Amino acid sequence: MNYENIREIAAIMKESGLSLVEITEGETIIHLERQPVAAAEKPIAVSLPSQAEPVLVPAAAGNYEEIKSPMVGLFYQAPSPEAEPFVKVGDYVNMGDVVCIIEAMKLLNEITAETSGRVVEICAENAQVVEYGQVLFKLAKE
Repeated sequence: MNYENIREIAAIMKESGLSLVEITEGETIIHLERQPVAAAEKPIAVSLPSQAEPVLVPAAAGNYEEIKSPMVGLFYQAPSPEAEPFVKVGDYVNMGDVVCIIEAMKLLNEITAETSGRVVEICAENAQVVEYGQVLFKLAKE
């Protein structure tokens, strides 16, 4: 099953109001769950392996670059619970520096900066699920 199939299933879930779907294909099990949150809906959480690089998009307000998640998974700011975060607000990162880890399907994927800049905002919370395309960091170009 590929990413597009899962997106189609997610769209069907949303349209029909389904909150839970589990699909077994061989030894692969895909579990999709939707949960409403206050005034908005929480996106569907799906874990998929990916070797895609983070997407950088200039922010509308100011001279910022956004590092977006290239996959769905758990966001980690540090290589281990005891370790210091890869980056903190105010740190300067160079192109190629590891800024975080995203765990997807038991694989730890290092996410690197595609450009240099100063971290002005960390937009994801440690050990929380992030979605594909979700902004993880905002970098100020210097």
